[in-house]
Amino acid sequence: MYMPKLGTMLLRNRLACVLVFGVFIVSLAWTQTQPSTTPASQPAPAPGQGQQPTLASPEQNPPAQNAPNQGKPPNQAPASPSGGQQAAPAQGQAPPGQSPQGPSATDNGVFTFTAKAEEVTLHATVVDERNRLITNLGKGDFAVFENSQPQQIRSFRQEDIPVAIGVVIDNSGSMREKRDEVNKAALNLVKASNPEDQVFVVNFNDEYYLDQEFTADIKKLQSALEHVESRGGTALYDAIVASADYLTKSKLQRKVLFIVTDGEDDASQESLEQAVHKLQQENGPTVYAIGLLGTEKARKAKRALEILADRTGGISFFPPSLGEVDDISRSIAHDIRNQYTITYTPTTPKNVGGFRTIHVDARARPYKKLTVRTRSGYYPGQEQAGAGGGTN
Repeated sequence: MYMPKLGTMLLRNRLACVLVFGVFIVSLAWTQTQPSTTPASQPAPAPGQGQQPTLASPEQNPPAQNAPNQGKPPNQAPASPSGGQQAAPAQGQAPPGQSPQGPSATDNGVFTFTAKAEEVTLHATVVDERNRLITNLGKGDFAVFENSQPQQIRSFRQEDIPVAIGVVIDNSGSMREKRDEVNKAALNLVKASNPEDQVFVVNFNDEYYLDQEFTADIKKLQSALEHVESRGGTALYDAIVASADYLTKSKLQRKVLFIVTDGEDDASQESLEQAVHKLQQENGPTVYAIGLLGTEKARKAKRALEILADRTGGISFFPPSLGEVDDISRSIAHDIRNQYTITYTPTTPKNVGGFRTIHVDARARPYKKLTVRTRSGYYPGQEQAGAGGGTN
């Protein structure tokens, strides 16, 4: 089974990186002149951990002797999301290793779920025949199928809980005149979302840049979105693969990628198939995509965004005018805040490999027809961040 190569994030602010590196060297020299206070019995970190490349934080990853444009930085230890306020654990919270009973808060205020490793968690949106959100259904109104086999629902909830969101914005040359409206829409998406959401910003052209690591600070997000250097090509798939990997650093159980682009990928090393494979790892993100497409190459670009969204339970939008993007971003925020969370234990053990298809039905009076949007399937056991707040 193919595992896509994970990209690394380029550092944008060279001056800040040099200053941070200087402070690090001075601190290291001072530390080495001090007597050690570490107990002799304390184990040292195992060598070789964290060798797989990933997106680098602009604050955590100072450059060595190379300038930022002379190579991508090495992997760093996962950054903990910040900015969440302390919240009391949910009533009826299950101890570790048992089925989830609702969101809880860790010591630093980050909402997590506790779930058995063998369980699968789905996030589902339900609409009626008029495409209106339906938010009043119960556990008995749903039926879950994995590989066409019915599954028993172990837990069920419909709550507005915090989400880890990656805002991934096209920064290629053709986006220059569109970025003001797109930035406004991205900020309004965050403002209309749960205030405890953790958000990062990736701008991409023929490279991709982590311009803001996880935060809930609107001013920081706005500053990152204003790093507009519209030039070069469109490495959409590379940016998606790297952003999906960066999402695993969050302890939040629900994950979303909000993508805005205006053209076909023409610069990625990854393919569409590899990007979809990455997104379909267990507990992968839901993709919401906006395509600002013209007539040239529109068909292929549209199809790619539709696949990315459909396979993950999200939606793709193709507005005829730039003025509609803001309203779309608000509707996406509303969609995210009104999802159902369904957990089940698959009848096929997790150690059996291969792709698992998923289908969810919903039926309830007085609705004539209900449509459930959720991921189309997953590769089991390859990404468990949402099940316990960590990664494998």
